[in-house]
Amino acid sequence: MSSEPGRVKSANRSLTFKLLCFAIGSFGFGFALVPLYDVLCSVTGVGDQKVLARAAVVTEKPDLKRTVTVDFIADLPSVGNWEFRPLVSSLEVHPGKLYEAHFLAHNLLGHDTIAQAVPNIAPSKAVAYFRKTECFCFSPQHFAIGEQKVMAVRFYVDPALPGYIDRIALAYTFYDPSTMVSVRK
Repeated sequence: MSSEPGRVKSANRSLTFKLLCFAIGSFGFGFALVPLYDVLCSVTGVGDQKVLARAAVVTEKPDLKRTVTVDFIADLPSVGNWEFRPLVSSLEVHPGKLYEAHFLAHNLLGHDTIAQAVPNIAPSKAVAYFRKTECFCFSPQHFAIGEQKVMAVRFYVDPALPGYIDRIALAYTFYDPSTMVSVRK
């Protein structure tokens, strides 16, 4: 029986050591994520600040002989109470030139909230050629009770867009994630 407390003590030390190693490993992994994210961004081009900087260079040589109509569409889910709409319904744009469009969002929920916009681009073949350099959809937006905001999206259409595409729709679904959770319950 005297060996039983010794085995428990040894097992506890072993478990403590494993948990300590796990905690240190998790902490180290958290620090390693930043350079891993930078590598992922540079490989894929998504979220890479260098790619976004090159976007400004592209806008210096717009194709003034060609126009593409960009339609702006706002959608709200059936839950919640928001006003959400584009300030202009469409723009005629020259591929390669940087443009800015604005959407109005108004919190009518009766409480402070955080809302998120989810973009959709149509036709699907245009997705690879529509570049947003700045967008309210990149991060959740905080709204105080009754607050109204005009939010911007900056974009350009890549001049390599196939010639048969002369109209692109940029649609946003704007929702409060907290109202979506309460619907599921």
